[in-house]
Amino acid sequence: MAPRNVSKAAVAGKMTLGKWAACAATGVLIAASLVVYIGYQGIFGIDTADVDPDGWGDRPAQVEGLHNILLLGTDERAGDDASYNELNGIRPDVLVVISIDVDKGGVTMVNLPRDTMVEIPPCEAAEGDGAGWAGGVDQLNHAMTYGGMDCQGNTVETITGIHLDHMVLVDFAGFEHIVDSIGGIEMCVPEPVDDPKAHIKLDAGEQKLNGEQALGLARSRDSAANGSDLGRIENQQRMMGAILREVTSGDILSKPNNLISFLNSVTDSLTTDSEFTVDKMTELAIAMREVDLGRMNMVTAPVEDYPVDVNKVQFQEAAAQDLFDSVAAGELAEEDSEDSEESGDDPGGVEPSDVSLLLLNNTGVDGLGVQVEPLLAEEGFTVTDTTNPELRVPEVTTVYHGPDKAEHAELLAEAVQGGAEIVEEPSLGEDLELVMSGGWEGVAGVGGGSGGGSSVDDLGGTNAAEDDVSCD
Repeated sequence: MAPRNVSKAAVAGKMTLGKWAACAATGVLIAASLVVYIGYQGIFGIDTADVDPDGWGDRPAQVEGLHNILLLGTDERAGDDASYNELNGIRPDVLVVISIDVDKGGVTMVNLPRDTMVEIPPCEAAEGDGAGWAGGVDQLNHAMTYGGMDCQGNTVETITGIHLDHMVLVDFAGFEHIVDSIGGIEMCVPEPVDDPKAHIKLDAGEQKLNGEQALGLARSRDSAANGSDLGRIENQQRMMGAILREVTSGDILSKPNNLISFLNSVTDSLTTDSEFTVDKMTELAIAMREVDLGRMNMVTAPVEDYPVDVNKVQFQEAAAQDLFDSVAAGELAEEDSEDSEESGDDPGGVEPSDVSLLLLNNTGVDGLGVQVEPLLAEEGFTVTDTTNPELRVPEVTTVYHGPDKAEHAELLAEAVQGGAEIVEEPSLGEDLELVMSGGWEGVAGVGGGSGGGSSVDDLGGTNAAEDDVSCD
């Protein structure tokens, strides 16, 4: 089965993962601390919503030192599209769990694709909004329609097992305003972009984007790897890092007018649960003010096609649960560097740098090759291209190799979580072929890792310290 290609026209016009993570992470972790430093506590107001976690039933345990915030991003349509909200209710296009570990000094942001099919627990109708829900399987972001922020929070906490301390809702205009308030962001655009649907046209190269351009790039399918939603998420996470780097570069702190504009752009865009006060944001921001950008990690929960409808997805059960369990326990805030340095004996003395390969995606998971390529590169392998298989379409993950490349194939198969079949193919030359297929679990690393793809690196995550795409 070929990777899915979501064709719904509405997708192109919606705000998606990275943009809202930028708004929330910037607003919650940075803006609040700036309020403290500059003394503007009384000037900026934040809207609040009624959320009742006590009514969610049995809840996951709260871990000392961890603060988990659910970020919801909504595309509240205006003008000719205003009737959409009346007919369908406001649904978050973006759902991100932001896990802040005060003790270990780390932040992990986990994106939950909005069209993931999950078990939504029973929810009462929100006051003046929603129709209530008796419980059952539906699209993740539909919980908001049934019972507002309260139902959405209950659903995310239930399916992930991550104790949620607070919730933040960001409206459509926030992203564009934030980018403009900091004077734009520096981005590498590897190839020219001309996407009328996203209202964006850019030349290739390093350049500073204003709010409108950044919004267009974040929306654009044409600028994303393989034109996919998951590829677009990667672009948006890069944009988030650019915003965080710009905010912490010093110009915002040193120029009062810029500071006030930035704080206004953040607070005007936020709605929080009533318990997430400015004082609590401030306390949290003070505790995290020394966090290095390299410790702010971003990752997307692993998903696969939903069997009933390939335009929807479901969590890859084992890998997603490993990720959620690690976040819930605070295990990703400080990953064990010693584990990454351990390695087994290289077969026949072959090293990853000796292995080049074509990466082929036969899983049906849209954009998986884009996620896996940097993981293999980090292990030292050279990936020459990523595409879909044509000549060889195995039912299980398989490494194909040419004559005299058996040792290379063994080393590559070792780097696959759960292993891979190894088949000699006389027509192949120097490059191997790695066909990801049924049962794909992720990259284990040379020496055979054991995490099942639960770490940020294993899942193709990135951090805010630097852009991993270069225009040089």
